[in-house]
Amino acid sequence: MFKHYKNGIAILILLFLLSVVLIACNSDTDEAESEEPDNTEETEDPVEEETDDGAEEEEEEPASDEPQSGGTLTGAMDTAPAGVFNPIFYEEAYEDNILAFTHESLLSQNENLGFEANLAKDWTINDDNTEITLTLEEGVTWHDGEPFTAEDVVYTYKAMASPGYVEAGGVRTEYVVRLVGYEAFNSGETDEFEGVVVEDDYTVTFKYTEPNVTILKDVAFPIIPEHIFGDVPVAEIPSHPATLNAGEVIGTGPFVFSEMLEREQYVLTKNADYWKAEPYLDQIVWRIVDQSVMLGLLENGEIDFIADPNGVPAADYETVAALDHIEIIEQTDFGYQLMGFKTNHRTDADVESGTIEPDNWVPNEDMSEQLVRQAFAYAIDRQAIVDNLLYGHGSVINAPIAQQFWAYDESAVTAYEYDPEKANSLLDEAGYVDTNDDGLRETPDGEEWVVNINYPTGNQLREASAPILAQFIEEVGVQVDLRQPKEMTAYVEDLTNDNTDWDIYLIGWSLGSGDPDPSGLWKSEAAYNFGRWNNPESDQLMLEAMQAPEAFDQDYRAEKYSEWQSVFSEDLPALLLYAQNKIYGFNERLNGVAPMPYGFINDPHLWWVSE
Repeated sequence: MFKHYKNGIAILILLFLLSVVLIACNSDTDEAESEEPDNTEETEDPVEEETDDGAEEEEEEPASDEPQSGGTLTGAMDTAPAGVFNPIFYEEAYEDNILAFTHESLLSQNENLGFEANLAKDWTINDDNTEITLTLEEGVTWHDGEPFTAEDVVYTYKAMASPGYVEAGGVRTEYVVRLVGYEAFNSGETDEFEGVVVEDDYTVTFKYTEPNVTILKDVAFPIIPEHIFGDVPVAEIPSHPATLNAGEVIGTGPFVFSEMLEREQYVLTKNADYWKAEPYLDQIVWRIVDQSVMLGLLENGEIDFIADPNGVPAADYETVAALDHIEIIEQTDFGYQLMGFKTNHRTDADVESGTIEPDNWVPNEDMSEQLVRQAFAYAIDRQAIVDNLLYGHGSVINAPIAQQFWAYDESAVTAYEYDPEKANSLLDEAGYVDTNDDGLRETPDGEEWVVNINYPTGNQLREASAPILAQFIEEVGVQVDLRQPKEMTAYVEDLTNDNTDWDIYLIGWSLGSGDPDPSGLWKSEAAYNFGRWNNPESDQLMLEAMQAPEAFDQDYRAEKYSEWQSVFSEDLPALLLYAQNKIYGFNERLNGVAPMPYGFINDPHLWWVSE
């Protein structure tokens, strides 16, 4: 099975597999980390009826296949949310597990990724796709009882367009940069923002400088309340109590974020006044537990479901599938794991000011060498990781576009199949050779060469992959410093602030489902472009793929994205490791589950439990 590897790599994989077996065997004895907690109308309560002789019949139990009100559902996450529960500022999928229940967008998506009405019940787009006017649902209220209106929509987009938003940590400017007046408003030249306009209490118009190919995606962003944040400076929103504290986070969604025992438990309580229909469940509780104990908790009923962002570990698939009371749904992930290269670093001054200015970046001398990045790609057997760590529940991908999108083009990219001889040749060509016969390569200047690898805790597969990746790179004569993993929140902070000695970083992305446009992650100025990749040809192709009128032709966009994927694959700012299949496991007592291609949480007000 491992005959083409050197012994070190085989032993690493075998040790990981053995640890998984031991964890699975002992999971039922592990202690839990915490001991705590088309619209469908709610089923009416059964009523007593009189028989012909006047006697009352006993109240009948509702049929088992009919929704029942009440009950608590418990889910598990392996990593605690960072604690920013605000749609315009949060950064992690763990926080989204809270926000998906509390906040809503004007539009939602169906199983075919088409856009549908949500907080907006109707919309019209003008002939040249520069304006969209949406009619909002009336009678929707925020969790504190205040009415939801067009003012909230305008405020949300105005906040993301405001001066200081990026400097405060905001990363979602892609939703506002195309709006009329963005540059003038963002630069502080004017206090008026022309891009989003209130027509009346329940009508709002978005205006774009040019015909907008992704107009529906751009208006489908979760809305935050103007009456809570309207008088708060943008720079203070991330630290505001309504961003951080359970009981003060306000949305329009079916559940209220009501309680929190930080890093242990997060409680969502039903919003009885939810505008679609009162939720069946009373509460949904997220517990933070290590992946090693999740299976035991699912088996003994202490938790009811394991879903996003990591789902059931692939190694546990057969064990979970054998449990009579657990149901499994497996689908292709809308994202991927990657090994990124820090090709450039920001200056200290730019980090201090929160500025992302490619012209100021300082090249990372070794990782900025394209041949080195390509050599590392050939040095790593990604298929072995999929086969042996994911047990085949995933796939190797070579372009950072979700496979479900029409834009993904496997034929446009270099496969980078495992080829250590090719890796050695490319490193020699780049001038990284062993000059002192110690078995390790030196830099072209003859200096000691040490490549560091950085990764976060929380994802068991990613943690297991890190030493295997290091071993693969070492097998081609490169000295590796595999650093101690950091907790995700601290890790993302270092990654964002461009710790200047980082070379390689590991991370996973859950991609947006609205459109395949990759600029939010890979455009040079994108906040999430953590490797600080600066490639003008890449930026130009992403721009052309969005320019009207040609971009209204999907074939044209597909061609441009094929060209872009080719550029990405050749320049290789990151090596895409794999797309892991999402494996959702849930107790059969949970009913109404209907995951979308992009996530497990869908219409949770229709979830119910049968006891």
